[in-house]
Amino acid sequence: MFQTHTDRRSRLLALMGNGIAVLPTAPEVTRNADSHYPYRADSHFVYLTGFAEPEAVLVLDADQGKSILFCREKNLDREIWDGFRHGPEGAREVFGFDAAYPIAELDQRLPELLANRDDVFWAVGRNAAFDARVGGWLEQVRARERQAIAAPVRYHDLLPLIDGMRLIKDVGEIDILRRAGQISAEAHVRAMQATRPGLYEYQVEAEILHTFVHHGARYPAYESIVAGGANACTLHYVGNNARLNDGELLLIDAGCELNGYAGDITRTFPVNGKFSGPQRAVYEVVLAAELAAIDAVAPGVAWNVPSDTALHILAQGMLDLKLLTGSVDGIIESGAYKQFYMHGIGHWIGLDVHDVGGRYRDGEIIRFAPGMCTTVEPGLYIRPADKVPTEFHNIGIRIEDDVLVTREGREVYTADVPKRIDEIEALMAR
Repeated sequence: MFQTHTDRRSRLLALMGNGIAVLPTAPEVTRNADSHYPYRADSHFVYLTGFAEPEAVLVLDADQGKSILFCREKNLDREIWDGFRHGPEGAREVFGFDAAYPIAELDQRLPELLANRDDVFWAVGRNAAFDARVGGWLEQVRARERQAIAAPVRYHDLLPLIDGMRLIKDVGEIDILRRAGQISAEAHVRAMQATRPGLYEYQVEAEILHTFVHHGARYPAYESIVAGGANACTLHYVGNNARLNDGELLLIDAGCELNGYAGDITRTFPVNGKFSGPQRAVYEVVLAAELAAIDAVAPGVAWNVPSDTALHILAQGMLDLKLLTGSVDGIIESGAYKQFYMHGIGHWIGLDVHDVGGRYRDGEIIRFAPGMCTTVEPGLYIRPADKVPTEFHNIGIRIEDDVLVTREGREVYTADVPKRIDEIEALMAR
């Protein structure tokens, strides 16, 4: 049933020599009193196991070529209150582990597994409490030196090995990402259709969440940004409690999480359904930057090329709009453009909305390859300031899509949301 996860573990085991890897899932987090935040398992853990219950640890034994799960035992009394638990035996059968034990046995069994191994892998330095726990297991092994038992002598960060695997999505992951993109796109269309002056940002957010849940995506991939007027000039605005006014723009940055995988779309449109002249002028610059950056995504292209492409168009737009003076090269070299565009062009997307993988490997810039998924999201954010034309004050615009790198080029799998001005105005008019 979970052959994909078994195959991923096998690939990772092949990279580990005769070492032992230890990877815990995320803890449950108390919200207040005896109420918890909705549980979300660790993304690296889910990628390798498919197992979504809390209180679990994966151990990979490269010498034996085995994967071992430690998890909660079956407990019918607790299941009455909290829901089903697989238990060790059920987890072993369903998820394809070679062995499974109660989580309470972890401290007893790990020193035995670490004995006479050269290497140990874990998320070094990411969790001080777990670092200390691994240190305790190693001390127990060292204490047996007179019994001719040796402790690992090399320590490795496990996560970069998994990050490299996660950067290239497999067919199953791509299918889920496409569906997450489709649901997210439908939510944005519904929000456009519902928006009108006098509503509050949270009422538009409710339309988005309705679509997510209606299609089985219980939670957003991140806290939705629904930013009217000047609020759109705050990049991570999540208050979502202001009234929407006639003549203003509304920026929505929202995406669902489906089976752990994220959608991430941004659209900006007029609250009253019609762009003003200044709004149209700024919007066309951002749209041109986004379209050109998307066209620059292709196999073999360095990841910074779409960014550089968009930046030059945005910089020229700042000059044309008289937001800045000088030359394109001059305002880029000086960093003056950051007054109005202060973030990058995008990020990898997958199990995390800002997914793993990095931008460099072995000191070299990563180049796009089939199976990579990235966002493309240029923007302009024009706060009132000296020498900034008043007609542009408080205009904040971002346009974002999710892009899959294919063998032929690219696929924009969030393209179902209108983003050209005539398309947006026509949709809102209906």
